Amino acid sequence: MGRIKLMNTEIDNLTMDEALAAVEELIKKDACAYVVTPNVDHIVQLETNKELQDVYANASLILTDGKPLVWISKWYGTPIKEKISGSDLFPRLCELAAQKGYRMYFLGAAEGIAAKAAENLKKRFCGLQIAGTYSPLCGFEENAEEMRKIKSMIKEAKPHMLIVGLGCPKQEKFMYRNCKELGVPISFGLGASFDFEAGNIKRCPKWMADYGLEWLYRITQDPKRLAKRYLVDDRKILGLVWKYRKSEG
Repeated sequence: MGRIKLMNTEIDNLTMDEALAAVEELIKKDACAYVVTPNVDHIVQLETNKELQDVYANASLILTDGKPLVWISKWYGTPIKEKISGSDLFPRLCELAAQKGYRMYFLGAAEGIAAKAAENLKKRFCGLQIAGTYSPLCGFEENAEEMRKIKSMIKEAKPHMLIVGLGCPKQEKFMYRNCKELGVPISFGLGASFDFEAGNIKRCPKWMADYGLEWLYRITQDPKRLAKRYLVDDRKILGLVWKYRKSEG
């Protein structure tokens, strides 16, 4: 597998089809793998978040989610083949699961959103088996009883794929801390994918995503939550681009 260095992480330099083939191999190995999909926000958080660094160091697949990272890789002279955003990967995973008989479990999003996403996806992909959905309580990761309940439900459902939509870094840390105990062959941290598939949030038009403007579109959808992240926090990427360009030069 072609893993390359990019700033403060490594990337599996794969196309979407290559990534899906790698996912199948990991399911067959049944090694409790997990997948992360770095974007600009992840790279900024990785610079200072020690546990997130450990999460990435132990991930089985690291797939690029975001045009800006593709552009940066080209500037560094190590071009990434393809942007594989979580929202594009999710339906392809569902398609694969329907074709191969893999069971899925959806964890995350607000009450009823994952269930609605499951309902819509089962209509799109004939034969798709969704073994369960659950929207955890706020602060669930610090609630021992809620954590026991979540683990029990997932273990009982015995999915081949666990899709976790809790936002970064919560979803990544959940997979890292619990994947071995849960015994799921492969887990994915896919952010707002449940909201997109449930129709709760509109997806960015393809032309905007192709030009790296998905952040601008998402701000218009949820300005209260996302404006600071995109307009203040993520601006730190500019200093990091230069820092790692100099260190690699």
